[in-house]
Amino acid sequence: MQDRRVIIDTDPGIDDALALILAFNSPELKVEAITTVSGNVPLEDATRNALQILEVLDLPEPPPVACGAAWPIVREPLAARHVHGEDGLGDIAVLTNAGGGPRYPRPTLSPVGTSAVELILSLLSESPGEISIIALGPLTNIALALESNPAAFSQVQEVIVMGGAVNGIGNVTETAEFNFYADPDAASRVIRSGTPIAVIGLDVTTRTLLTPAALEASTRDRRDRVAEFITDVSSKYFEVSLQRRGLSGCPLHDPLAVGVAIDRSFVTLESFRADVETEGHLTAGMLVADRRKRAAQPAGPTIRAAVDVQSERFINFFLSRALP
Repeated sequence: MQDRRVIIDTDPGIDDALALILAFNSPELKVEAITTVSGNVPLEDATRNALQILEVLDLPEPPPVACGAAWPIVREPLAARHVHGEDGLGDIAVLTNAGGGPRYPRPTLSPVGTSAVELILSLLSESPGEISIIALGPLTNIALALESNPAAFSQVQEVIVMGGAVNGIGNVTETAEFNFYADPDAASRVIRSGTPIAVIGLDVTTRTLLTPAALEASTRDRRDRVAEFITDVSSKYFEVSLQRRGLSGCPLHDPLAVGVAIDRSFVTLESFRADVETEGHLTAGMLVADRRKRAAQPAGPTIRAAVDVQSERFINFFLSRALP
C-alpha cells in the first residue's frame, strides 16, 4: 500500500502521545512533519513533549517539529493539566531510573526555525493534493494557515479533525469538546471553510476505551522503551478517569483520528452542514450539526463526521500497532 503523507498538528497530551506512536508504527502513513499548538499544555510544553515522544521512538530520521500558535485566536489559553499532568505526559518528568536519574531526560532534539504555519503551507504547496493534516489539538494553526494563504492551503488532500461532538455532548462543558472549546473561533473558521474535513468527535472516541487490563496484557512480557513509556503516560489518565467517572480507562480520542487516516472503515461517516458556536454563554465551542433529515439540504459547506465506530476492532488494532 502506498504511504499516505500526513502532517500531524498536536498538543501532547497523553492521548496525543499514543496517537503519535500509532502513526509512526503504521507503514500506511508517512509523517512529513509535526506541528505543535497550545492546548492540553502551553506551547513550550507541547513542543517539548513532541520531541520527547520522538526520542522515545528513536526514529532513524525523525520528521521536523515546528512550533505553532501559543494563543488561541481570540480567547485566553486553556490547559488540561488536571487530566494530562503538569508536564502533559502523565507527570513522567518526575520518574527516575534505577540509578536515581530522570527516566525521561529533557529531549536533545530541537524544533526547526520555521513556524508551524509556514511549514504547513510550504509542504502543501510543494505537493498539491498529496498531503493530509491530522489535527489532534485546537485548530489554531490550521485556521491561521488557511487564512494566511488560502490558495496554498487549498492544496490539502483532507483535514482529519479530532474534535467536537455531533450529538452535542461535551467533555469540558456540557456541550463542548476540549479542542473546540479551547479555540472555538479557529474551529468555526475551519469547519466553515469548505475544506474536505472528517470530524472524529466524542460521539465515537469515548467508545474506544483502553483499559488497564488490556494494556497490562499487551505489555506483560515486554521490557522495551516504548512499552514502558505507554504504561507510564497512561497511568495518569487511568487514575483521573477512575476519580471522575468511577471507571478506569483511557479513551483513545486522538489515536482514533490517526486510525481513520489509516483505515476509514473503523468509523461510519455522515455528511452534515455544521458550524461551531463561538459566543454562547452555555454553548461556546459546541459543534452544531444540522441533523435534520430533509429531501433537499440547504446549500453551504459540509463536513463528514463519524457517527459510529468499530470499537473493539480499533482497540485491538491500536494495541497491535503501538505494541507490536
